[in-house]
Order: sequence, then C-alpha cells, then structure tokens
Amino acid sequence: MNYGDIYVVGIGPGDESQLTPAALKAIEYCDVVVGYKTYLDLIDYLLCDKTIVASSMRKERERCSQALEYALEGENVALISGGDPGIYGMAGLMLETVEQGGCDINVRIVPGITAANAAAALLGAPLMNDFAVISLSDLMTPWETIERRVRLAAEGDFVIALYNPASTKRRWQIETVRHIVMQYRTGDTPVGIVRNAVRQEQTVTITNLEEMLKYSIDMASVVIVGNSATYVRNGYMITPRGYHI
Repeated sequence: MNYGDIYVVGIGPGDESQLTPAALKAIEYCDVVVGYKTYLDLIDYLLCDKTIVASSMRKERERCSQALEYALEGENVALISGGDPGIYGMAGLMLETVEQGGCDINVRIVPGITAANAAAALLGAPLMNDFAVISLSDLMTPWETIERRVRLAAEGDFVIALYNPASTKRRWQIETVRHIVMQYRTGDTPVGIVRNAVRQEQTVTITNLEEMLKYSIDMASVVIVGNSATYVRNGYMITPRGYHI
C-alpha cells in the first residue's frame, strides 16, 4: 500500500493575507486537514470538501497520531500549525511521532510567518540586529531554565521577543522578566506590545521598560524588548543594524 504524505503547514498569524503560497498549495493538495479548532476556523474557507479533524488545546500528541493514521491509510494530510511549524509549532512533535512509529512516511515542513515576525513588522524594525525569542510558558520548560535564558539574553544585550508572556492566571513571569531586564537596561528602553497581530482585534503599543506593565499583556500578545541601541522615531521602534547613513 502506498502511504500518503504529511504536510506540517504554518498558517502564520491567521489572516488570509499572511498565508504563503506554499502553505495554500499544501492545504489545497491534501484531502485531510488536522488541527487545533481555533486555527482551523481561521482557514475554514479553504476546507470545503475535505475531511476535517479538529481538536482542543493541549491535544498536540493526539493530532500528530491522527495525522499519521490517515497517512498510513494512503491519505495526504495537512497538519495545521499557527505561525511557523518549526517555532513552538507542530513540526518537531510530528517528526518524533513518525520516528517512534517506525514508519517510512514523508513529512514536509511548510514554513509560515511567525508571531515575532508579524509583531516586528507592525512595530517597525525592532529585530534588525541579534535577538532572542523566549517563551514564558513553563508548561514544558522549567521556570529556572526560562529565567536563566532571559538573564543571559539581557546580559548579552539581545533584543528579546517574548511569547506567551502572561495569562489571566499567570502574570508573575512577565513581572519577573521585567525585573531581570531592568538590571541590565535603562527604564526608557523601548518595548513593543502587539496583541492579536494581523487580526481584527489587533492592538499595537510602543512603550518602555519602566511603563510596560501598565498595558494589557496576555497569551495573545508578543512583547519585544529593545536592546541598548533601540530607539523610537516617528512612531516606529528601530534597532540599528549598524549601517552608516
């Protein structure tokens, strides 16, 4: 029996305009689409006449197992991932699932626009020099490890993009991160807060390290903390690359 292929597809921030041609082509090619229901709802206009396998949050392992089962039956499967599947997405888990199953299944990774990329574009050009991307969710990574990474990034003067910065039940992490970074940077260091990037509920705020906690920050937000050279001009957050103009 011929096995199907699995396409792990990044859909970017979720708006149709941010979907890459490669992602669109992969979804159109596949007969089965597996994903988190919220993400599938964002691309429902692409899912007519397809077998849809939707599941809730924290069902990542189940989604990968379902994608593998359909591929073993000969179906081409699109496993949907928000943003880019290789950045806090589904790519690694899907590859591990296939490996553990001992299956000779072809897995193709289709990149997407990340939340950090989308947020940076809305803020201006904050990621023009070296930067670190750190998730503040401690569901899978011990907080001690996260805190150490934040401290080293701050000490190294990296621009820092923070994913999963806070939730209704969890705010102390972003407060701790601010306290750590304040040990290495001044209070007027620019900070960008983008919520629901490229969606209808989008908000974009440019503030600073001193004032950042006065603004709404939740799981739909990406927070970008500038480095010692980052500045704000004409409403844009800019980190110089080093060109002489």
